Amino acid sequence: MSDLIATGDSPPIARTTPQTGSGRLPTHRPRSMASMVGRTFIRNRTAVAGLVVLTLIVALAILAPIIAPFGFDVPSRSAREAPSGEHWFGTDTLGRDIYSRVLYGARISIGIGLFSVAIGLVIGGLLGLLSGYLGRRVDSAVGIGTDILLAFPGVLLALVVIAILGRGLTNVVIAVGIASIPSYTRLVRSQVIAAKELAYVEAARVSGCSSGRVMMRHLLPNVLGPVTVLATLSIASAILSAAGLSYLGLGAQPPTPEWGAMVSDGREHLRSYWWMSTMPGFAIMLTVLAINLVGDGLRDAFDPRLRR
Repeated sequence: MSDLIATGDSPPIARTTPQTGSGRLPTHRPRSMASMVGRTFIRNRTAVAGLVVLTLIVALAILAPIIAPFGFDVPSRSAREAPSGEHWFGTDTLGRDIYSRVLYGARISIGIGLFSVAIGLVIGGLLGLLSGYLGRRVDSAVGIGTDILLAFPGVLLALVVIAILGRGLTNVVIAVGIASIPSYTRLVRSQVIAAKELAYVEAARVSGCSSGRVMMRHLLPNVLGPVTVLATLSIASAILSAAGLSYLGLGAQPPTPEWGAMVSDGREHLRSYWWMSTMPGFAIMLTVLAINLVGDGLRDAFDPRLRR
């Protein structure tokens, strides 16, 4: 110490650096979008509960040929039998087991929802992408077509399509899919218009990327979040629309075990044989509720303002 005072030098300052167990600086990798969305979704208990219920319903639908105690069109010894140990949901007017028909009907109703949403998503998404990016005449033409479709209520538009194509499940899928096209078109168009002015899109255009590459590689990923949320919620709407059309006799035809058609079969006997309409109606309610919970959870997960 006396030497330091004599020379006027200051004592050395010990420098510490954070180290890990291996002696290296800690590195933190940035989280991906999927990781952040997944973490936020898992924190939402109602969304997770909806996902669990929906997964169970889908599993029952897939395994229906294995776990169903009876065939969906096989009559039993007694008709209009109340729920019992042999027939959990009772039987209908023809003696068919309603529990087995509900399981098989899950395959049909969920399939209608998925395929109709796929039609609206592909066609509407493509139109919205072209309209938002190209603008001008393409935007005007797509906008006029979208306004014409929006002039009809969704169910009325579906009725018009079925009146042209005829009854049947395939035509119901097409009708519900066409009715959902405007929603995807408007959503994708608005997202593309907001994203195409960003710096990285301008850089892609300046670097010589074609319009198709810019749309598919740079703009499309920006619309996946909102479109995923809309598609999830649209599945529930499609199931309800298809059930309503089948209830009116325009969708599934006997003996197809579609939930809406099953509700329609029991409407004349609702007071005396309540289980004929109640059981498939409860299946519709539970499935739509589970899908809506999952959709709400995805909407919150994709919203950066709600992620912590």
